[in-house]
Amino acid sequence: MWRRLAISGAIGISSGVLCWAIMRHLGLGACDFNYALREAGELLAGRDPYTIFQKTPSYPLPAAIVGLAFVWVKPEIAAGLFFGASSALLAFGLTRQGYTRLLVFLAYPYWAAMITVQWAPLIMASALLPWLLPVTTAKPQLGAVVVLTYPTRRGLLGCVLLLAASLILMPNWPLRWLGGVSQHTHYVPILALPGPALLLALWRRRDPDSHLFLLSSLAPQHWFYDSFILWLIPKTRQEIMATVFLSWGAGITRWYMTPHSWAEVGAWAVLWIYLPMLTVILLRGTEASLRERRKQMFTGVQTPATAIAALSVEDH
Repeated sequence: MWRRLAISGAIGISSGVLCWAIMRHLGLGACDFNYALREAGELLAGRDPYTIFQKTPSYPLPAAIVGLAFVWVKPEIAAGLFFGASSALLAFGLTRQGYTRLLVFLAYPYWAAMITVQWAPLIMASALLPWLLPVTTAKPQLGAVVVLTYPTRRGLLGCVLLLAASLILMPNWPLRWLGGVSQHTHYVPILALPGPALLLALWRRRDPDSHLFLLSSLAPQHWFYDSFILWLIPKTRQEIMATVFLSWGAGITRWYMTPHSWAEVGAWAVLWIYLPMLTVILLRGTEASLRERRKQMFTGVQTPATAIAALSVEDH
């Protein structure tokens, strides 16, 4: 436990300091986290938090409630604290069964999230730490994917309590927030070519990771950082490193090319992130089948799965 805490703390501190340095150097304040901070500040002042973003889409009120913990410091420091805490919590959740999964921090979407101070690492952490599930209400298009695939009684209760608190503070915020959602630019992976190919994950629908994959492919997304939650899927070193390596294709493509539409951004996300994840899911089933056949070959024992396969062959 102490080793996990130490490693998670080190990741949190290093990522937080780096995020702060980037924000300070670029003069971005807290970048995307500015929305939550400014809404939180308006709440503390007793003003309407949705009047400050009249022409731009804002976040749900639970994001402002989370932001209350960070309004006491400068925006760039708040960015470092928020992103560092998110990374530390994610690292702690990932190390529950070993340290191999820490390799997900090498994925391009994580670094894209850092330079824009995004919620994706914290929402990903909520899948691994049930008591953290209420933070999914701060960014529902991603949070819903985690809530539907990693539900727990305690986590769902926390979501209800946070939403209830937000409604007490501002009963009409859902309608106000939904009114600005239509202005939010986005892409839906499954609708961006070659997105329809992602439906092949239905072939492995008994694999719970395919549910996360398909729900994520249906969720409106704004940039590559929103796909970071997909790194809940790879479990082995080979799966993680392959998907991490290919994910940088999206970053390199963006470095040399400027997308002309959100459909183009979606196509890059599908090509460099979603299709590699689909391959992981499909090959995982193939490898399990091979292990089943090898077991029968060396032991002479026919398992239920191989017995069914044998009967189907005989029928033909």
